[in-house]
Amino acid sequence: MVGTLAKRALSARARQWFDGITVLVALIFLAVAWPTLHITHAVPAAAQPFIAGFAAFPILLVRVNPALGWAVSAGSALLISMAVPHTPGNTLPFQVVHILSLFALVFAVAIRAPIQIVGVAWVATSLLMATTMAQTGDSFADAGLGWPIAITGLVVLGLLVRWVVVSRQQLLKQEEETELERARRAILEEKARIARDLHDVVAHHMSMVVVQAQTAPYRIDGLSPEAKDEFESIGSGARSALNEIRGLLGVLRSDGQLPEHAPQPTATDVLGLLEGARRAGVPLTWTIDGNLEAVPGTTGVALYRIVQESLANASRHAPGAPVWVRIDSAAALNLSIVNDRPHGPAHTDHVGGSGIAGMQSRAASVGGTLTAAPRPDGGFEVRAELPLAPPLGANAAHAALGSGI
Repeated sequence: MVGTLAKRALSARARQWFDGITVLVALIFLAVAWPTLHITHAVPAAAQPFIAGFAAFPILLVRVNPALGWAVSAGSALLISMAVPHTPGNTLPFQVVHILSLFALVFAVAIRAPIQIVGVAWVATSLLMATTMAQTGDSFADAGLGWPIAITGLVVLGLLVRWVVVSRQQLLKQEEETELERARRAILEEKARIARDLHDVVAHHMSMVVVQAQTAPYRIDGLSPEAKDEFESIGSGARSALNEIRGLLGVLRSDGQLPEHAPQPTATDVLGLLEGARRAGVPLTWTIDGNLEAVPGTTGVALYRIVQESLANASRHAPGAPVWVRIDSAAALNLSIVNDRPHGPAHTDHVGGSGIAGMQSRAASVGGTLTAAPRPDGGFEVRAELPLAPPLGANAAHAALGSGI
């Protein structure tokens, strides 16, 4: 990619140099055509700069619009040959500078203009030169073939240059596509590596947690019913985490698969999330007003992840504190999660994370807002307002955050 950008910068610099040289050539042509015009044509002094300008200035369009420059140059050459009287002894229909400018523009047309225009320019210029130069008395022109042959050779040369330039552009485009494909493959390989690492490091240990939690009632004698329920809650939570990890691995291992195609939770899954948190020992109370089944998919994912992260933060930073969750989906989806001040020492092993920033990003991805701040009584409150009709483009933003906060 760096090489491509360098080539583009070099090409822009070359265009600047070419434009500068073109302006210089036009000024030189004008400096030659104006003082010598009275030698070839009987023109009043006031009209000389305009006629000389028709000979010199069309070449300024050689890169921007060569077809227009050629039309102006050829048309003015025909008009000058017919309407401007010659000085005695001069047989050229227009100045040599005009011929050079016209030839340069024909060459540029052959390189850059559509093939139909190239054909028109070739035929028209050949006829112009053959008819006007036939009056010079020169044997090369009297043959009626010399100038058309010269024009034909110039057009053929321009077409050859055109073919070389087009081939070069196609090669550069192919190189860009190759670099993009190489970068894409590097990203996919990195995603696959991350997936393998997650599987090896996380999934293995989570599987061990599930196995230990499920076999504990059989390995340990005398467990109370409360302890058995606690082990069952641990196993259920670990299995849920494993399922989410598998979804994440599916996204990371996908080759060209869009993230939104991976399984994602919905708003109706929030109830299961709340029940699981209560089984895990969180003193949780919730109120749900409205129909969660009517919540759009992207908003549902955002709701689920915000509730999930908020409950995790409450358990981590305020262990044992009561938590109240209220969800209202009447006009918009309003979420409130409040926890009391901690009843025990907070877990500090995860301090410094990006949970709140991630929740705010997830809310913004569907066009909503989220605020999170401590309460005067020592607790903490998370408030979010999510639209029931996500704005256009929310799917793309949701996909970018699809793997969880």
